[in-house]
Amino acid sequence: MATEILLPSLGFSMTEATVAEWHVASGASVAEGELLYTIEAEKSAQEVEAPASGTLTILVESGNTVDVGTLLATIS
Repeated sequence: MATEILLPSLGFSMTEATVAEWHVASGASVAEGELLYTIEAEKSAQEVEAPASGTLTILVESGNTVDVGTLLATIS
């Protein structure tokens, strides 16, 4: 079963963020805890680690702004 990578909320009032950079390419293998991507929202940036190991499939490319809870990628 694939692990879903959802856009997290960085604060109570945050409703959207921009995927600033993917640190792993789509189709590449990732290890749990590895730096996966960076998001930017409301004058702050947050680096997010992989919650699981497997193959990354990116659904939202860098530079796109999406709502909190949006499915960004999967790891299978």
